[in-house]
Amino acid sequence: MVNLQKEEPQSGGRNSHGLVVSVVETQPAGGVSSGRKHFDVEEEYHLGRKPGWRNFLLYVGPGFLVSLAYLDPGNLETDLQAGANHGYELLWVVLIGLIFALIIQSLAANLGVTTGKHLSELCKLEYPTLVRYCLWLLAEVAVIAADIPEVIGTAFALNILFHIPLSVGVLCTGCSTLLLIGLQRYGVRKLELLIATLVFVMAACFFGELSYVKPPAADVMKGMLVPKLKGQGATGDAIALLGALVMPHNLFLHSALVLSREKPNSVRGINDACRYFLMESGFALFIAFLINVAIISVSGTVCSADDLSQDNTDICQDLTLDSASFLLKNVLGKSSSTVYAMALLASGQSSTITGTYAGQFIMQGFLDLKMRKWLRNLVTRCIAITPSLIVSIVGGSQAAGRLIIIASMILSFELPFALIPLLKFSSTSTKMGPHKNSIYIIVISWILGLGIIGINIYYLSTAFVGWIIHNSLPKVGNVLIGIVVFPLMAIYIISVIYLMFRKDKVLTFIEPSKFDPVTQTQMQVDGGHLSASGRVEMQQIPFRDDLADIPLPR
Repeated sequence: MVNLQKEEPQSGGRNSHGLVVSVVETQPAGGVSSGRKHFDVEEEYHLGRKPGWRNFLLYVGPGFLVSLAYLDPGNLETDLQAGANHGYELLWVVLIGLIFALIIQSLAANLGVTTGKHLSELCKLEYPTLVRYCLWLLAEVAVIAADIPEVIGTAFALNILFHIPLSVGVLCTGCSTLLLIGLQRYGVRKLELLIATLVFVMAACFFGELSYVKPPAADVMKGMLVPKLKGQGATGDAIALLGALVMPHNLFLHSALVLSREKPNSVRGINDACRYFLMESGFALFIAFLINVAIISVSGTVCSADDLSQDNTDICQDLTLDSASFLLKNVLGKSSSTVYAMALLASGQSSTITGTYAGQFIMQGFLDLKMRKWLRNLVTRCIAITPSLIVSIVGGSQAAGRLIIIASMILSFELPFALIPLLKFSSTSTKMGPHKNSIYIIVISWILGLGIIGINIYYLSTAFVGWIIHNSLPKVGNVLIGIVVFPLMAIYIISVIYLMFRKDKVLTFIEPSKFDPVTQTQMQVDGGHLSASGRVEMQQIPFRDDLADIPLPR
């Protein structure tokens, strides 16, 4: 029999991972070898790191960076309008949206940790060329749609602070973004900390206003726990909320950001990394949830007050980012607009960082093409500036605010084309091996995912049919529009069904041979290799060299 025993290395001390296993061969009674080795493994799993919160801190970073996208101007706009138009009735959308966001963000992190590849790279490996390019284009559109609220939010902030016309402010956002990217070389961690601080200053202001207006706790809890879609535009506002909360480009981003962390190549090491990333994402998204609830509650309480002035009543009827600073006057007084604008500026610019990285990973994964961050951001931002500039010139601030809602709805409609591959890849042993999703996670994630997809398709079809019936265009125009739009709707539905039922064909997880006990021991227990001296030594999955410039500590 062969025992794997812990022993001290002859050179003194343990190896850097605290694991030393020796191989000792014994023979059965009678002195005749059976010709077959058996292994009994005793493992000490330290990885050279201290357990507990210090080990957890090594993984902190990706979840908080991704969570900034849940506090961007698009979220702020949809929260404000949801509260002003429907009070607390759509809080359940925020709760479900962020629970779902936590599930799928953790699945994205698990996918990257386990496979060593991010979502767009796996899509490139799995799907045929035509499908891959279609998914790439849709992902790029999602990045651009997420960038539109940042452009308009920054322009609103510049208008409030310096009275710059909205159209000029839209043009200035390109320069401000390039300046932000340029400042990263002087200390990106400090810069991101400053931006996050300003965003949380805005959150603190809304929490302060929340304590001042004191919304009814019973109504808030009812709105959070009792789903309802009443009133004109409730379905559209709910879809916009979901689109602002559950963004497809965040899935590509999170699955890539986790690759900047070193982790041991073992079942236990991968499970630990997945658990730490889940804890980090849960904490970050819980903070984002509280902030979104506070914004909706403040907007709903102030705009439904009986003593609201006529001017403020008119503002609440079409609440946009540039007119929302009055909500904070009770707490900040005359300085409310300045503080609000600075926080809005920080929110828009911080979201630029996540959008830039997401675009870079999408392009690198689908096309194996890399661009410099400043060039990538400039191209994306210029594309996003075009519709924002046209709308701001033609329609002014109100139309620009509505464009943010439209961009959030586009993100919601695009979600299936990132979500379905993620759910399928993370639930199959061909990609994840022993780390695939449990049956409970599979059922919950698919129920929520199909629910969002179903709402999108329902709204898409009913809204278009309603518009066709009630518009004032001549019948010929309606027929021509129907000829174009109905096939597109059919293609959308067929594409979703194709992604759902297509069987994965590419095997990326190679299970060690069950007839090779050493290899099984290495994979399932230690993730190590058997040295010439008979010791199993722990290996580390190297972090991705192509992701080494991510401004996160390793």
